[in-house]
Amino acid sequence: MADDPYALLGVPKNASDEEIRRAFRKLAKELHPDLNPGDKAAVERFKKVSAAYELLSDPEKRRRYDRGEIDASGEPRRAYQYQYQGATGGGPFGWRSARTGGASPFEEFGFSDIFSEIFGGARGTRGQRFGVGIRGSDVRYTLEIDFLEAVQGARKRVTMPGGGMLDLTVPQGVQDGQILRLKGKGGPGFHGGEPGDALVEIKVRPHPQFKRVGDDITLDLPITIDEAVLGAKVEVPTITGRVQLTIPKGTSSGRVFRLRGKGVRNATTGTTGDQLVTVHIILPDTIDDSLAYFMSEWRQRHKYNPRERG
Repeated sequence: MADDPYALLGVPKNASDEEIRRAFRKLAKELHPDLNPGDKAAVERFKKVSAAYELLSDPEKRRRYDRGEIDASGEPRRAYQYQYQGATGGGPFGWRSARTGGASPFEEFGFSDIFSEIFGGARGTRGQRFGVGIRGSDVRYTLEIDFLEAVQGARKRVTMPGGGMLDLTVPQGVQDGQILRLKGKGGPGFHGGEPGDALVEIKVRPHPQFKRVGDDITLDLPITIDEAVLGAKVEVPTITGRVQLTIPKGTSSGRVFRLRGKGVRNATTGTTGDQLVTVHIILPDTIDDSLAYFMSEWRQRHKYNPRERG
């Protein structure tokens, strides 16, 4: 004997027609074959809940079932027999009615109204007939790029699961975790529906020197003790090349210099950030006798404690 139609739809036996309709609508949206390609379990459940709704949505059949005159499959007089024909066989959902000789059972029992509500208006001649044009699913990819490709922009190629290639432009200033949407590059639509989109999540590999804070670039720059004391001109890397930075006399470790316009260009605002250079005084690996003697003499004459400041 077939499964209890009330249990299949998840409604009590005293459920109203509207409750039955809502229950079927929810299950149809979850289990429809076009939305679960290759999922045989979903196809089988969809067949069962469709048959259950066909029985319970017919007042006379429901009364006869409740009185025990027919079972859940409509026996002893079996009026309809459904057979799944695949996504492209039979009617717009791959089903045929043995009694109607190929006409869609969805149309005969009001299923098309429900599917029209679920999936929206139709596209294409068959979709227009049944009101079930379905937009293709979105597909998701992850693309890992270098730090400089993210801030400067790049042309990249994504390999799709099926082996195909997808070319895309990585815009200047893209951020880690940002999603790029490529319209119409996703899964194909069903029954005249438009294709889905390709959603590409950007993963930015860290850079050994640069870090990004908003539209600004930060950089730690080592300098020597003599450059800090006497001042100097030093080369500084930026995202667009090397520039000269003037270190004033008496520069302390931790001082931040701002290189204006050397940050990331913001495609939305059209503005460009800055590069913030933090200098760090690095002593030589070996302190020779002359440096040690000089510092000892200097300390005796110019002793000071920076920890007492402020």
